[in-house]
Amino acid sequence: MDRSTELAALGVGLRSDLDAANAAREVALTACRRTIRACGSSIRAVHLLRPDEALRLADEAGGSLREAQAALAPFPSLVGSGPLHDAAKEYAEARLTAAMVGDGPLPSPEQLGVPAPAWLNGLAEAASELRRHLLDRLRQGELSRGEALLATMDEAYGLLVTMDYPDAVSGGLRRTTDALRAVLERTRGDLTTTLLQSRLQAALDQAATTLD
Repeated sequence: MDRSTELAALGVGLRSDLDAANAAREVALTACRRTIRACGSSIRAVHLLRPDEALRLADEAGGSLREAQAALAPFPSLVGSGPLHDAAKEYAEARLTAAMVGDGPLPSPEQLGVPAPAWLNGLAEAASELRRHLLDRLRQGELSRGEALLATMDEAYGLLVTMDYPDAVSGGLRRTTDALRAVLERTRGDLTTTLLQSRLQAALDQAATTLD
């Protein structure tokens, strides 16, 4: 067999392998996009206090994530790709946000079927999402609930800062944790201001009652 014929024969097999990998990647990309969209809608439903809708959308996201994972399972070199990591992270964020807002147990990486880096980054982003829910509760006058949510954010941050690993191992966790720290400090300031204003108003009301 001459070299040209040899290379042509090898090319047939290589092309077949790459065609299969590319087709699987396209399936996974579509499923990852569906996962991320459903997760965003699920988190929005959590903030709107629609737990049933949030659960339905999170279940939908989970189904799409499993589809993406199954498509890429035969191709290990693609499993660690950005889109799949992002989809897994968003799925963890949606589930963890719902759990923290609902005061339920936090699902583990194993329960969610996601890698540890995706779970940890999802936890950081879920803790950041609590800021919106906390501010909504403050607007409703639920100060004690706001304090509880801030404590949850603080506890999540406390875990995340102990995960000091290179970005290649942690999926860029250090950057996500730094972003959470900024959100946490702003939220702490907002809550402190609201509590002080509430106490001042209570003191003024007490003084007015005493004078009357």
